Amino acid sequence: MRKLLYNLCFAVAVFALFSCNDTETYADMKKKENAAISEFLARNTSVSQSVFNKPISVISETDFTNNGEKTDTAKNEFVLFESTGIYMQIVRKGPGEKVKNGETTVLLCRFNEYNILTDTLQLTNTDSRYSVSLIPEELSVTNSYGSFTGSFTSLYATAMTSAYGTAAPSGWLVPLRYINVGRQTSEDEEIAKVRIIVPSTQGHQYASASVYPCYYEITYQRKDSKEDKE
Repeated sequence: MRKLLYNLCFAVAVFALFSCNDTETYADMKKKENAAISEFLARNTSVSQSVFNKPISVISETDFTNNGEKTDTAKNEFVLFESTGIYMQIVRKGPGEKVKNGETTVLLCRFNEYNILTDTLQLTNTDSRYSVSLIPEELSVTNSYGSFTGSFTSLYATAMTSAYGTAAPSGWLVPLRYINVGRQTSEDEEIAKVRIIVPSTQGHQYASASVYPCYYEITYQRKDSKEDKE
């Protein structure tokens, strides 16, 4: 009986050991995420309508500030925000004004979400082939001394709210310190557009839980009081 009990305990211990070896830790997942971001930065990348013809050139926040808070799209420049791990490229600064300090406003956003870890276009509201909804996201944001909070507030089922709920990823709010969010009023001006690489810690709840980074292309403009759903 004692021998049987010993053998049983030994078997359980061996099973537990191999189970532990097969279990991926958070640190392991973070290493995999960081490696995926590094690979994404280095290789030529095609994402939906976006085609990068050269590897991403990373610039510092100091260089970004000295350049007038601009990124050179011809060089495929992205600024790295060290405190969050977010990379951002401003494609278009946008018309109008920024969201002012103390202001709460609703923005309309169109986006493509690309899962860097799985190398797939994961969600969008710009292409009916990949989306259950082409309705723009309504993002309610508040600026408190340069710190932004936000949530999705559309009364309709949108791509983001259907997939992830109403909480806005922190990464979506970072560009608001640097872009204007006015509406297009003439043919020669276009609304703000950014490209961002968002690590899991700054992403939506599923990215955070599963530890994967996302690349986004997002446009921002203020919601008109007579807003359409186009």
